[in-house]
Amino acid sequence: MKFSLIICTFRRPEAIRKLLNSVKEQNLKPNEILIVDASEDDFTLNVANDTSVKVEYFKVDDKNKGLTKQRNFGIKHVSSSSEIICFLDDDIVLKPEYFQKIMETYQVKSDAMAVGGYILGNSVWVEYKTSEKLFNRYYFDGFSRKLSSRHLLRKKVGLLPKEKPGIMPEFSNGFSIGFLPPSGKIYQVDYFMGGVSSYKKGVFDRLSFSEYFHGYGLYEDMDFCLRLSKLGKLYVNTAAQLYHYHEEAGRPNKYEYGKMVVRNGWYVWKLKNAKPSLKNILKWHATLLLLTAVRIGNIFTTTKRKQAFTESIGRFSGYFSLWFNAPKIHDERRN
Repeated sequence: MKFSLIICTFRRPEAIRKLLNSVKEQNLKPNEILIVDASEDDFTLNVANDTSVKVEYFKVDDKNKGLTKQRNFGIKHVSSSSEIICFLDDDIVLKPEYFQKIMETYQVKSDAMAVGGYILGNSVWVEYKTSEKLFNRYYFDGFSRKLSSRHLLRKKVGLLPKEKPGIMPEFSNGFSIGFLPPSGKIYQVDYFMGGVSSYKKGVFDRLSFSEYFHGYGLYEDMDFCLRLSKLGKLYVNTAAQLYHYHEEAGRPNKYEYGKMVVRNGWYVWKLKNAKPSLKNILKWHATLLLLTAVRIGNIFTTTKRKQAFTESIGRFSGYFSLWFNAPKIHDERRN
């Protein structure tokens, strides 16, 4: 199967260099690589020209800037012979088997419309063989990891989801893909991270990335996956492994980020559950306020006090804006 890689970027030339170096070391390489750059300068272009990896470089104008717009732009320029389109964030570094494992998934799961990769994080997973379970640990598929302080707090007040990782509960705020263990298995999910994703090319004859999520585009990946999950099956292969380094350059300020956490979080919740029960409405609001309180607490418990304060104000601003100007849901599909 021929496959293309699209990398959307903004002001991260050195991160792009590291990513391309890891692509060069892949056991199975993309048939084409497209870099879609929203930077005003030419530093990323210089990296593209300097690398030994063959790439097609596109600098977009103002009307095509923003993550979802850049992805839609890249899709239009993919080769007609390509069968799979992969996306990677620009601050990713791949393990050598990444693309091989992604493409193998489409062979094993013939009904897959999309396959996500697995980000190696800081959590320490251990296999467990006893029935005894500790309150401060999370257990799944024969593996266990320690719960973070915020998840432990949610568990204490009854706001931890019962659904599997990658499955959205009726009150949203489910477990992320990071709560799948590094078992090497393939799991069916509702959503995965867009920065480590792949899709059958035919998907884009029916769907496009929503431009509601303008600019940085927080939760744009969940929006797309939830709409796609209504049409077919999505999987994550935990053997397709990589590292995500969360480059600071090109990110929005913490106030805007805080607003996006709330407003975009509300948007994807209502997209999945248009009419949740009263119990789950209350649980959504309770979870939001609890996590906001935790972020306020970071003002006093971390060294990045200004960032915690600014993000907290943004979250409050986003929350109160929902009561007067809630987002309109767009289930965008092509005819």
